[in-house]
Amino acid sequence: MLTENISFKNFLTKKKILITKKNLNLILNEKNQLIRSLSKSYKDSFSKKNTKHFNKKFDYRIIGMGGSTLGAQAIYDFLKKKIKKKFTFVDNLNAFENKKLKKNFNNLIISKSGNTTETIVNANILIKKKDINLFITEKKKSYLSLLAQKLKAEVVDHNNYIGGRYSVLSEVGMLPAELMGLNYKDFRQLNDLVKNKIFMKQLISNVEATIYFLKSKKFNSIVINYDEQSTNLFNWYQQLVAESLGKEKKGILPIISVMPKDNHSVMQLYLDGFKNNFFTFFYSHENNSLKTNNKSVLPEQMYLKNKDINQIMYAQKKATEIVFKKKNIPFRSFEVRKRDEKTLGELFCFFILETILIGKALKINPFDQPAVELIKKETKKILL
Repeated sequence: MLTENISFKNFLTKKKILITKKNLNLILNEKNQLIRSLSKSYKDSFSKKNTKHFNKKFDYRIIGMGGSTLGAQAIYDFLKKKIKKKFTFVDNLNAFENKKLKKNFNNLIISKSGNTTETIVNANILIKKKDINLFITEKKKSYLSLLAQKLKAEVVDHNNYIGGRYSVLSEVGMLPAELMGLNYKDFRQLNDLVKNKIFMKQLISNVEATIYFLKSKKFNSIVINYDEQSTNLFNWYQQLVAESLGKEKKGILPIISVMPKDNHSVMQLYLDGFKNNFFTFFYSHENNSLKTNNKSVLPEQMYLKNKDINQIMYAQKKATEIVFKKKNIPFRSFEVRKRDEKTLGELFCFFILETILIGKALKINPFDQPAVELIKKETKKILL
């Protein structure tokens, strides 16, 4: 077990790098706002007074890009059964069918810099006169701060020490969680996790195995995801890993595979193709799912009788793991036992700490994204 809510099987490798524990202690002891956002000591820059003006009859719409929305999307989908409000996410430049909607929205517009081109365009096109708006951006002059003044909208301060992909447990993810009616403080689990010897040991061992794979020229981190509600969790993970570690001709390429659909497409390659991959299996145990119609089950498929979808998917997961093990394909496995704020917070903490530690081991800065800035500059040159 990783925690009481998460069953975890780590990579089967005995290779040790021996520096990870030291780096972890250094990270946890730093006075770092990013790390603090994972713990209960973090001071939020919002309160309920910031959201009291929202109209309870309106749906919610979150406008942003990348880390500004991915964390909130992960939360919304993972815990959707607990959320009674409807949220729409505008996270690309192809969502303009929303403009045709006559209804009004409670808009949450998020950009750390306040000058993200796609967010500016979407806000410019989609926000209507009767919408109610709230902005999360840094305290400085920017397009969004000026727009907020024009609309006489509330502004919540985006912590300037926390980059977008790491911001899920700061205001960027927790204010949306509050709007969703969730207990946002339960996401911040670092205080308990640092006391959990099993969690810390597994985290360290996991990072050391990953470094070993990279040294062995295995660069693809493929997620074998059996939980549809976790799709955006791994879209968030994909940005976190790719943007944090893809530097100086180093890095990990995160690939999301949706199961069991991908058994009928890319699984052949995973099993018998090139061997520069390592895998993460992910599954969430659910109590209720549709059952097969026994009357329609033919004698040749009697093994499906009295089975529900979750039983069938879990059997597929276990079977795939058995085949992977026989073929010596490296994998780890997460199984969620309880779907709540605490569990999701534990997963956020695990993947954030893992990514930072891998960056430290590779001797790269896991907190910047210099190459992406080049594209932003060239785009502005073309549009001028």
